[in-house]
Amino acid sequence: MMRNIYIRPMTIADLATVLEIETAAYPFPWRLQTFQDCLKAGYQAEVLEVNQTIVGYGLMIRVLDEAQILNLCIHPRQQTYGYGRKMLEHLLQFTQFTKSVFLEVRPSNIAAISLYKKIGFKQVGLRKGYYPNGDQEREDALVLSIKT
Repeated sequence: MMRNIYIRPMTIADLATVLEIETAAYPFPWRLQTFQDCLKAGYQAEVLEVNQTIVGYGLMIRVLDEAQILNLCIHPRQQTYGYGRKMLEHLLQFTQFTKSVFLEVRPSNIAAISLYKKIGFKQVGLRKGYYPNGDQEREDALVLSIKT
């Protein structure tokens, strides 16, 4: 099947679909207001379309000589097609004036960790109790970084 893949800037009009993907992918999704705030602040926000349907997105902030990937998500039904890698590589194109790019990931997200390590990210830290995990429990976050 021929897939037409296109990555473009996220708009306010995309947020309903982005929120659907976020909710399908994560047990503790970002709220609509969080996405709106990211767009209003001018963060790098991109959507990945396959055959003119949004299947994923990525958000990143750059401050001075560092960047942080805040959220990178592909709809669960569209994972394993390489779209996460395409989005990650796309975001990294915007980091030419940075020294390092950081992100946090759940230790339980083996697929994401594998992708990040294939691209060249390395663990540089651990944030204890960073992610909600239900019933007052929290999951740690691995802090990964890549030099650009």
